Amino acid sequence: MISTRGRYAIRVMLDIAENGDGHFIPLKDIAERQGISKKYLEIIVKDIVFAGLVEAASGKGGGYRLCRNPEEYTVGEILEITEGPLYSVACLAAKTNDCPRKEICQTLPMWAEFDKMVHNFFYGKKLSDLMTKQ
Repeated sequence: MISTRGRYAIRVMLDIAENGDGHFIPLKDIAERQGISKKYLEIIVKDIVFAGLVEAASGKGGGYRLCRNPEEYTVGEILEITEGPLYSVACLAAKTNDCPRKEICQTLPMWAEFDKMVHNFFYGKKLSDLMTKQ
C-alpha cells in the first residue's frame, strides 16, 4: 500500500510543477493549496530535497522548485524515495534473495511478474502526465 507520505510527495511535486514556473514556491502556499499540514510536508520535502528532486532556498522569496523539467520525473522515482522499494513480497525485496524456497517456490514467478507490472506502471508515468496546467 502506498502511504500518505508517497501520495503527498507526488502532490507536492505536482503543485511545484504547476505553480512554480521556475520560481521558488513557499511550503505554506503548497500546504494551503493541497490541504496538508505544513509540518508534515516539511518532513516529506526534506527527503525529496536530499534526493535531489527539488532544491530549497531560505529567506524572502525562498521555498522549493523543481531541479528538472516535469517530464523528466517519474512517479516511480518519487514513490521509491518516499516509500522505499516497491516490492510486493519480502523474498523479492532482499538484494540477494536468500529465501530458502527460492528454487522450488511456485508463487515466486507470479510475484516477480506483479512487481514488474507495478514498476513499469509507475516508472512509465511522468510528473507531466499528471499536470492539468501545461
